[in-house]
Amino acid sequence: MLENEQNREIMAGVMDALSRGDTKPFAEAMADDFTWRLTGSTAWSGVYAGKDDVRGRLIKALFAQFSTTYTNTPRRILADGDHVVVECRGEVSTTKGKSYNNEYCWVVRMREGKMAELTEYFDTALVTDALDPPPWA
Repeated sequence: MLENEQNREIMAGVMDALSRGDTKPFAEAMADDFTWRLTGSTAWSGVYAGKDDVRGRLIKALFAQFSTTYTNTPRRILADGDHVVVECRGEVSTTKGKSYNNEYCWVVRMREGKMAELTEYFDTALVTDALDPPPWA
């Protein structure tokens, strides 16, 4: 199978699970040295380096603000070599009763069947409106 097809298939499986609220395949697809970059200038924006940092700091703090199951449904998945681009929409309610339904564009660099890097482009105004700043901000 071509690298494009393999990487696209991996991310399609991850996104299929996320669209059903299953985050386990996403976690399993992260390389140990996975880096997640959140663009913009929000309190959440920045670089989270390493699977432990992503899961233990970013995801833990973010999901603590959710009162419903988070889903993320892909609209389009494109692959080019070791990069996969996912256009998607997340949906969840916060503990403050706000809708946090964000539109994303993820640019993912794959390495040996795992996500090595993810750069996330998103609605930063919605982040500021719907979410409290993270504990470290």
